[in-house]
Amino acid sequence: MPELQAPATRPRIVSFAQDWANLCSLAGLVCAVLGIYFAIIGLFLPALIALLWATVFDWSDGIIARRTAGRTTEQRAFGVQLDSLIDIVSFSVLPAVILLSYGEFRAYLVPGAILIVAAGALRLSYFNVFGLLDDSRYVGLAVDNNAIALTFLFVFSDVLSYPVFVTLLYFLIVGLAVMNVANIRTPKLTGPSWYSALVVYSATLSLVFSWRAF
Repeated sequence: MPELQAPATRPRIVSFAQDWANLCSLAGLVCAVLGIYFAIIGLFLPALIALLWATVFDWSDGIIARRTAGRTTEQRAFGVQLDSLIDIVSFSVLPAVILLSYGEFRAYLVPGAILIVAAGALRLSYFNVFGLLDDSRYVGLAVDNNAIALTFLFVFSDVLSYPVFVTLLYFLIVGLAVMNVANIRTPKLTGPSWYSALVVYSATLSLVFSWRAF
């Protein structure tokens, strides 16, 4: 266990918010909290837009971190922990709230909501300890994929009956939870091409959802 610095020599907590990568992570958290708020009050399309941009910020913080010269070891370590904590809000708690609120908080949806949050906590804790399987693969489905799958499903919410869509939503959430912790190898979606694809995907669906909302 690393030795803790004496209190007098420790940096202030808020000093880490001066790091551009951490600020980007916090912007993702703002999106996630807004998404939770919108979902609770029944504005699901704005909630999905918030989820999409929480994902973009999540992918962006790593790029910014790698391109920022002079980051200290403490800033890097802090950023890893901050990113992980925000991920569980964005990609586990927010999907759980969307499921519960869209399903009008029916009791049978609660196990699915619990599963996606518990799976996210396990998945992120596992990754924090063991990291990547190799340079390009994870063990289990990375939790940011939850946002991509969930927002894609909502493209079809207007063409399916409400009972059918809620059922599909429930099974998708449970399926994602299982895949988050499954002993499977999944690719790490990284590099300029994947990042550009995510931004285009998020911008396109944001326009679609905005058009449908207004």
